[in-house]
Amino acid sequence: MSDVIFDNKGQLQQIQSGLLEGEQIIAVYDAIGAGTGFIGLTNRRVIIQDKSFVGKRFAITSIPYSKVSSVSVVSNKSWAGEFFSSGTIVITVGTHQHEVEFRGVEKTQHVHNVILHYAS
Repeated sequence: MSDVIFDNKGQLQQIQSGLLEGEQIIAVYDAIGAGTGFIGLTNRRVIIQDKSFVGKRFAITSIPYSKVSSVSVVSNKSWAGEFFSSGTIVITVGTHQHEVEFRGVEKTQHVHNVILHYAS
């Protein structure tokens, strides 16, 4: 898995430990902002770590691409703009929205494009 993109080896190992048979990791990105720890992208699903629970509890949420109804990029600059320091992905599943904020446009665009590719 040398071609896997990741920010934090511990987060990558956490995703690796929960893979299904035949599942391959594409990327694991550290998230910024309240609540979210990281997002993992595999060839089968999106995996989000949510640290917003009381105490030291957290949730790992798996979202099969087939359940994603939309994916949005939210930023304070235009999609075609040259620079912005962070971006947010909003993944809509049914009536629930999952928001994950990243440092830099490259991560935001990559997550958007991977989800769009597999959800289509």
